[in-house]
Amino acid sequence: MQRRDFVHVAGLGVLALAAPAVSTGRGRHQGRQLRVTGARVNRHLAELSRFGRNPQGGVSRVAFSQADLDGRDFAMGLMRTAGLDVAVDPVGNILGRRAGTARDAPPLIIGSHIDSVPEGGNYDGDVGSMAAIEVAYTLQEARQTLRHPLWVAIWADEEGGLTGSRGFVGALTPEDVARPERDGVPLGEKLRRIGGDPERLADAAHRPGSAAAYVELHIEQGAVLDAAGLDIGIVEGIVSILQYDVTVTGFANHAGTTPMNRRKNALLTAAEIAQAVDRIVKSEPGRQVGTVGQLVVRPNAPNVVPGEVQLTVELRDLDLAKIDGLWERIRRVIEGLASGYETPVTVAPRLRLVGAQSERAIRDVIRRAVRALGLSGMDMPSGAGHDAQYLAQICPMGMIFVPSAGGISHSPKEFTRPDHVEHGANVLLQTVLALDQR
Repeated sequence: MQRRDFVHVAGLGVLALAAPAVSTGRGRHQGRQLRVTGARVNRHLAELSRFGRNPQGGVSRVAFSQADLDGRDFAMGLMRTAGLDVAVDPVGNILGRRAGTARDAPPLIIGSHIDSVPEGGNYDGDVGSMAAIEVAYTLQEARQTLRHPLWVAIWADEEGGLTGSRGFVGALTPEDVARPERDGVPLGEKLRRIGGDPERLADAAHRPGSAAAYVELHIEQGAVLDAAGLDIGIVEGIVSILQYDVTVTGFANHAGTTPMNRRKNALLTAAEIAQAVDRIVKSEPGRQVGTVGQLVVRPNAPNVVPGEVQLTVELRDLDLAKIDGLWERIRRVIEGLASGYETPVTVAPRLRLVGAQSERAIRDVIRRAVRALGLSGMDMPSGAGHDAQYLAQICPMGMIFVPSAGGISHSPKEFTRPDHVEHGANVLLQTVLALDQR
């Protein structure tokens, strides 16, 4: 890994954050002197963790569940107290709006999500959501009005497929909301549970240029920042993701009476496919990753030669062309294995999620904010998907990472230190103030 610690390396030519003076009811203040209340944002984070708390110490606040509904009510209450005008849009996003002074200026949008995976943690999405609300609290207390309107967004159903942000940019279709999901319930019916209206998808969609910028604070969900002892990650972009469903067909037969040279063992082929994915992805320099993450073996009995295996292959990198090329190499190996083991293999695309580059100008603003706050940081990619990748379709996008202890996420053991939460919220605040003047 190439580290770029822009705080402790001299000669980068990065200027200190130059936030303009702002007028408040209590005199003149410098934007760079404005700070969030760390104890408050961490208290709100702890209070949010009550909704869906599980015995392991994390949360199971799956989108559209009662725990999600309760958490959303809690978040809306905080937003109103912070002086935001709160509403739920047709795809279930919670939007808290604060007016600006400049006529016809598009809004600056900040936020994240509060839904979780089953048996998840207390920081994924929550840190960015509570920090965005804290920015509104801070501006209200300072009696500071921005030039641009400020929108705080709590995106709906991030973990289930970035539903809210997809709808916000017009990428959610009537077919999407009508189609039954894995639990048999159509998405549209679930959206109604949280105050959405699937009949008004067009009203939720925003055109390119309708927002000035989107900035999202999030936990890293990896171990890079924690291992390096750094405070902040400036996200270069969100990776593209390719997923394929692979089915290997052998012949199920008695494990005791079938000689080794007469077997058509689907699991042997699947095992070599998994090894090939690992080998090929590692064969090229870069930060790409590849995973065989799901295996279904049939008939899955100790005394039967496996007759069929279904598996998934997933590839991720900022460079879509690179992982397309890696997949082509993997596909050719799969064809050879199918022939060699006499086990036909079928491949079906499962997901092709095009990533998004963050805006260079926003990265520069974040970098200056980090420096002005006396924090350390580095540029890095996001290996996970985020709502920001859809917002990038309509406006410049930036992301701020704070460390995840031990690189643990999607787990009750997920943890981000309170001071890192405060640091991230302050970087978000200073970024908003600086972008407002651009």
